[in-house]
Amino acid sequence: MKLSSPAFKDRARIPALYTCEGDNINPPLEIKDVPPGPKSLVLIMDDPDVPRHLRPDGMYDHWILFNMLPSVRTIEENSAPVCNVGNNTAGHARYIGPCPPDREHRYFFKLYALDTMLKLPSGVTKKEVEKAMQGHILAEAGLLGLYEKNKSFP
Repeated sequence: MKLSSPAFKDRARIPALYTCEGDNINPPLEIKDVPPGPKSLVLIMDDPDVPRHLRPDGMYDHWILFNMLPSVRTIEENSAPVCNVGNNTAGHARYIGPCPPDREHRYFFKLYALDTMLKLPSGVTKKEVEKAMQGHILAEAGLLGLYEKNKSFP
């Protein structure tokens, strides 16, 4: 299984359009080579580089999509497929773009193919989704984006 974006390459800079310095909209994503048999897809975007004095776990969850149909092959810019949406670290069930407070951070887009639909409502946390996924992952793929704010941005 593969996850990519026409907006940026793996391990490259995420364009500002998709961050707090731009329109704060999700980038377009492309999904390829989904194995046969999954019942759903999950997409999680997170940042593990948050300073510990801001968040003791060092993690910021940006986007949690689950119970996507396994037939989904594209997620268009500024949109999400029909699915459940988990709450990001800010407590909102939507995408929130990169906005690192200190330096360049890594943003992991993680895609999972599951053998089940998760029995969870929208608005749950990433930890709840990850716990429900245990034992149900058929395949996974990832995309890594990098971002550092412009020094003149507050």
